[in-house]
Amino acid sequence: MDLDQLAALRTPEGSAALTAAADLAGGDPLVAASALRATGVPPTLAAAALTQAELRHRAVGKFGSAAAGMFLTRPGLEQATRRVVADRRAARLYAAGVRTLADLGCGLGADALAAARAGIRVYGVEADPVTAAMAAANAEAAGLADLFTVECGDATGFDVSRVDGVFCDPARRTTGTGRRIFDPRAYSPPWDFVTGLAERVPRTVVKVAPGLDHALIPAGAEAEWVGVDGDLVEAALWCGELAEVPRRATLYRQRGAEAYRHELTGSGAAEAPVGPPRRYLYDPDPAVVRAHLVAELATELDATLGDPSIAYLYADQPIRTPYARCLEITDVLPFSLKRLRALLRDRRVGRVEILKRGSALTPEQLRRDLRLAGDEAASLVLTRVDGAPTVLIGRPVD
Repeated sequence: MDLDQLAALRTPEGSAALTAAADLAGGDPLVAASALRATGVPPTLAAAALTQAELRHRAVGKFGSAAAGMFLTRPGLEQATRRVVADRRAARLYAAGVRTLADLGCGLGADALAAARAGIRVYGVEADPVTAAMAAANAEAAGLADLFTVECGDATGFDVSRVDGVFCDPARRTTGTGRRIFDPRAYSPPWDFVTGLAERVPRTVVKVAPGLDHALIPAGAEAEWVGVDGDLVEAALWCGELAEVPRRATLYRQRGAEAYRHELTGSGAAEAPVGPPRRYLYDPDPAVVRAHLVAELATELDATLGDPSIAYLYADQPIRTPYARCLEITDVLPFSLKRLRALLRDRRVGRVEILKRGSALTPEQLRRDLRLAGDEAASLVLTRVDGAPTVLIGRPVD
């Protein structure tokens, strides 16, 4: 996609091509391209329209029905914040008194649009000209162009004294290759600039990769990890006046059109007690684990760890919690492939889910080695207990 193609898509002819492409999305791409060109759409415009149709179809999971009118790029869509997360962040910023916001590295505008919907005036800055133009087009499509404007430029040059809040989502992929950047010091804008924003604007939020090393969290900042339906999707640093607690795990559960939010908070430094496996095993949500809040969850569940370095919790009672899956454990045995295979054969287990933490075994290889046959199902947990390789057999608790 380039600026000329984007401009073509925004003409009446381009709009008609997008509508036709939407009806063809999901099928064979070659057949779709041929069908669209057969209606008289030029090849270049047809290709651009079909690409947008495909991306919009994929974007529904993040943006809902609004995806149908958005302009997207593949890297931009992958890094964009899900609407339910962006809306919550915007509401929190508004509640903290933010009325003017700089979105530095605004991408396609997912967070900026959420802030604008919340009533915040947003000034977006985006280095890539095509992405900046798409963000502006998305603001217009959403009817928010009066609250969200975009300039193409270097985020480090924006005068943050113009605003009372800053949101920064540094680029975490390399230009051209699209490869993920795992070292925050290689982000764009640079990490020193990003972390220094809080000293210039007391209400600053920085979106970061969920694998962020806790040692890089600025002193006094709140670090939040966000999960959606069991997937760890992002992390954010709430700095200055916005910091409320040291660590937070925020989980969203989609139930039809509704999204339910659950928040677990704590110091991130507490340690859970250690004890032997018990009847129920809890597998904490990845956001809880990354936020270092397993000890706080253990307190809620009256649970213990089987090994101090592995985030599986064990308890005597099943307690409903949004922060972990629960399994009822029937067997705990030192890992032995021969013994495990024989036990599963005797129980006619032909289907297993395999969970692992602290084990070097590969689930796919173990599944082949077990040579399963039968009509029963079971859950296998590969882990360590008191340092020893262990396998637990159980079944999910609803």
